[in-house]
Amino acid sequence: MSADDAADETADASNADADAPNAAPDDSPHILSEQSPAGDEKDAAEQSAETFHAFWADVVADAVEARDPDEPIVIKGGVSPSGVAHLGNFNEIMRGYFVAEVLRDRGREVRQVFTSDDKDPLRKVPRKLANADGEIVGLGEVDAGALGRNLGKPYTEIPDPFGEAESYAAHFAGLLKADADRLNVPVEMLSNTELYADGDFDDAVRAVLGDVERVREVLSPYQDKVDGEYVPFNPVCAECGKVTETVTGIDAAAETVDYVCTDMDAGGNTIEGCGHEGTATFREGKLPWRLEWPAQWGVLGVDFEPFGKDHAEGSWPSGVDIARNVFGEEPPVPMVYEWFTLNGEAFSSSEGNVVTVQELLELIEPEVLRYFFALHPKKARDLDVERLDQLVDRFDRFERAYFGEVDDPDLTAFAERAYPFVVGRPDDPPTERPIRLPYTFAAVLGMVDDPDFRERLARDEGHIPADADADAVDAALARVEQARNWAERTENEYDYRLQTDLPAVEFDEDVAAALDDLAEFVAAGHDGEEIQGAMYETARDHDVEVSDFFAAGYRLFFDDTQGPRLGEFLGELERDYVVDRLRREA
Repeated sequence: MSADDAADETADASNADADAPNAAPDDSPHILSEQSPAGDEKDAAEQSAETFHAFWADVVADAVEARDPDEPIVIKGGVSPSGVAHLGNFNEIMRGYFVAEVLRDRGREVRQVFTSDDKDPLRKVPRKLANADGEIVGLGEVDAGALGRNLGKPYTEIPDPFGEAESYAAHFAGLLKADADRLNVPVEMLSNTELYADGDFDDAVRAVLGDVERVREVLSPYQDKVDGEYVPFNPVCAECGKVTETVTGIDAAAETVDYVCTDMDAGGNTIEGCGHEGTATFREGKLPWRLEWPAQWGVLGVDFEPFGKDHAEGSWPSGVDIARNVFGEEPPVPMVYEWFTLNGEAFSSSEGNVVTVQELLELIEPEVLRYFFALHPKKARDLDVERLDQLVDRFDRFERAYFGEVDDPDLTAFAERAYPFVVGRPDDPPTERPIRLPYTFAAVLGMVDDPDFRERLARDEGHIPADADADAVDAALARVEQARNWAERTENEYDYRLQTDLPAVEFDEDVAAALDDLAEFVAAGHDGEEIQGAMYETARDHDVEVSDFFAAGYRLFFDDTQGPRLGEFLGELERDYVVDRLRREA
């Protein structure tokens, strides 16, 4: 759901904080299942059935089915196509997807739709855009003038700054559809512009402009600007193509309005109108968003729609009032979700604080991203890309719980219900747990270019069973490149390259002797933490500066003077390889 007068979109995502070993409070049970049933105007989170559900999507599905809806059941989301099609925009698609899949699992026919509010006017030029591959680019890399010259016009009338799609709106919608395809989410992308042009909104516009006094009465408690002169319709100027808000007359019989193209306020800036006086048909304009949103419910027959908490106190109550008292329709089952932040800051297309689905899929598997959205929708979270390893660890634990390998009844109950949907196999749930390399260990392997050496290290550490088939091994090692991309993107402690061949280095006798002693210590079978401590003691025993000794180790393994916590890193590697390298033998 989106608003043409809203500020930057915000949404909900998974926290990257690690769980305590024996608790998963963010995973389950979801408080959606702890609420008592309530009336139609309550959030679906408060309309749970008598039976406890470990997965929040089941609670929403109960609320939808309680209304005995016609089929196909329609689940909707929506967005205004401004800036980058980012992860926050995708929130409603995934929240709706899980509810849709639960309903399908119950034998229901479901249609999931996502509207692009593309007849809205472009109010400001975003700082960043995304190309057809989902890669974020600056305005210097595109025809930014295509945007700047067309402020105030509907998104469908603005050229694609990349010069590929038929409009900027089509470019944006294409990105969201591509993201949905990447995650195997069957969603229909609908254009508001096309719905208006095809006459789908005709009845809604007639209802509004046929009784403007009634609309003003219903809308005035929610908007201060609604006065005796307010007309809730925005024609598109025939002269300059901009959306205008000044209607001077209505001819209900002819289904036209007279208008003047006046200035538009755009967040403190002014988009100048051309002053043209003209007449527009009911299809040559649009309803203001507060009316358009509830109009969509009737136009599309919407049964369920999730939306962010910013719309819970104003937009939703007004939408309910308008649906019932202007359009004569019942509103859909709602679900308010909490926003999420990115690296501690609000998602913002216009300000450029965004991450795309495609970018994240270069760092994590699709099922991890789907899990990301399966978590509790009413908890505020922060997605910290630098700590993405913690999200992956949580997914791995969730997956192990599904296979009965975690002693946590609540998490296990959540996993038993949600996991088949998270991996996209509700009709054919997996019977064997996939091989998963710990994410940070995969980042360690990412320091190595040789794929055979990667596999040997993974087997040596016990992360790949001896009897694993080739396909399972390849699937497990695919995480290595993702973790490598993460290390490079965040420039973290794993962003180094392990030297396959022995670098051409020479050391003083005392440093060489210390390296030999450390080799003996490693050969004895000590772990990484013990090796880290031994490096300090060994340096002191040989009267070598600790910093010089660590620099020698970095030279041997990275041909550099710095790197990760060396002892702990060496503990992750194949022991014989480490011993031979410390002895300068391989």
